[in-house]
Amino acid sequence: MRNAAVLLVIVGACVVNSFDLDVVPLWRQVVFVVLAVAGYLHGRHLPVRHGWVVFALAAVPGVVDLAIYAGRGIGTLVLLAVFVGLPWLAGRFRRQQAELIESGRKRVAQMEREQEFVAERARLRERARIASDMHDSLGNDLALIALRAGSLELAADATEANRQAAAELRATAVQATDRLRQTIGMLREKTSETLTPPDEPVEALVDRARGAGMDVLLRRGGEPLGIPSTVDRAAYRVVQEALTNAARYARGAQVVVRIDREPEELVVVVHNTAVDAAPMVSGSGSGLLALAERVGLLGGTFRAAPEQGFTVTARLPCPAESAWPPMKEKL
Repeated sequence: MRNAAVLLVIVGACVVNSFDLDVVPLWRQVVFVVLAVAGYLHGRHLPVRHGWVVFALAAVPGVVDLAIYAGRGIGTLVLLAVFVGLPWLAGRFRRQQAELIESGRKRVAQMEREQEFVAERARLRERARIASDMHDSLGNDLALIALRAGSLELAADATEANRQAAAELRATAVQATDRLRQTIGMLREKTSETLTPPDEPVEALVDRARGAGMDVLLRRGGEPLGIPSTVDRAAYRVVQEALTNAARYARGAQVVVRIDREPEELVVVVHNTAVDAAPMVSGSGSGLLALAERVGLLGGTFRAAPEQGFTVTARLPCPAESAWPPMKEKL
């Protein structure tokens, strides 16, 4: 409203200065120049929503004068248009041009911020993926080291010094595993999912565990149907984490791994016969809790509970695909 009032004053001064053009002294000519500059600056810096209304009101005296004395009325309207209207439109155009440039700059800055956000999000996801892979691979290896050290500790032909060294090695491996879990829990996201397939099949994982001294049996059964890579990767991680927990909490127990390929799902069951201490199903985002989240992302179900030992069960949706090699039992 204030901007419109200022424009009305400028337009009104031009109309008044346009009367009696028979004698135009120098100071009146200077007034026209001042009004032109004022009109330009108003249009450049003081936006008015309906500026044409102001010009229409100011032109009323010129229109009335046009009916009485055509020549004088035309002069008034022409001077109003030349010394106020055109400069005001020029200033308004410059203001709109500057607003468009500023809007473009803001848009570019916003797009740069969005790109930085996407890049930062990608970095976080990559960090979470690396953390997940470190937890799944290094955690399992450390647990197998602890298991092998425990076997050396119980060896009949070991000396007392060797038993003491093996015990210290086993304790160190367990502590390192715990520290790894705590560190990875702070790095990985709850919904993180590893993006790379396992480096080895489940059979190789079981062989490594057996070579470390674990009494483990792998059984495959079900339909001769293909398994999608994402489901196969999740099954591998379920078996890996379950063997890691068995190595930590059930040393000396027999572990049975069963993978059944049913028409619409893949069922993975890992059962150990004895437990020294129940594995934690809740925590900072690692271990069995991470497995539950991984399986849930694929639309499956996960269960881990004591059942004459401890049993981990994962049911993964797995629609039928191409045929795969016949399943076999691995002793």
